[in-house]
Amino acid sequence: MQFDHAGIATDDAAPLAELFAEAFETPVVHDETFDGLQVTFLEMDNGYFELLEPLPDADGAIPRYLDSNGPGIHHVALETDDIAAALETVSDCGIDLIDEEPRPGAWGHDVAFLHPKTTGGVLVELVEH
Repeated sequence: MQFDHAGIATDDAAPLAELFAEAFETPVVHDETFDGLQVTFLEMDNGYFELLEPLPDADGAIPRYLDSNGPGIHHVALETDDIAAALETVSDCGIDLIDEEPRPGAWGHDVAFLHPKTTGGVLVELVEH
């Protein structure tokens, strides 16, 4: 596995994307509306920043996260070429799965999340490319 992206919850992705693009010289490479979110990816040499902005009246994990914690890093994602095998491996290591089966994610990739109570308090996403 390798690092894929850091998911950053925000109330307003556009100015944050502009700031990151200018400050870190990282271009926006993908924008989509997905699962009640405006999702913006900025490309780094070794992964992405994924900006997650809830759409108006959206419900779900990101709006709840923003209500509880405010803007900030929501999760880190690791890329795998076999998400089913990765889920089996991490489960065998004692990590609790939020998603026992992969589900559709941004860019059409299959994703699955690991429970932070068994990953040192970090919400980890597995992404199959």
